Amino acid sequence: MTQDYRKLIEAAIEAMHKAYVPYSHFHVGAALETATGKIYQGCNIENAAYTPTNCAERTAFFRAVYDGEREFTRICVVGGMKAELTDYTAPCGVCRQVMMEFGRYQDFEIIIAKSTTEYRVYKLKEILPEGFGPKNLR
Repeated sequence: MTQDYRKLIEAAIEAMHKAYVPYSHFHVGAALETATGKIYQGCNIENAAYTPTNCAERTAFFRAVYDGEREFTRICVVGGMKAELTDYTAPCGVCRQVMMEFGRYQDFEIIIAKSTTEYRVYKLKEILPEGFGPKNLR
């Protein structure tokens, strides 16, 4: 494992523990890396009305975009009931669409992990085939 993945996985695990999940108790953390190597963390934030709930991945992206970032290389996502990592947690469809907006389709990496040594790496094009993005509107 590269040191880069370990650092990102650890940051996602740290973010997971900040989740606000009084309804599902399913904690999710994300760590998003910019093209310059800066890491933005995000956690899921639930709402009693459910629809306004925000995923960890989008929290990380929105924080980064607010800070002026526009180029990203990879994101790590972890999650589990009561913050226990027992399996892989993949991004939802809405989060994949946000990744399509900001990640390079061919090489943006999505790392899903259940520990610092057990992880899988996918390219955005693999988990969102035939994705619709900014290029479609040009």
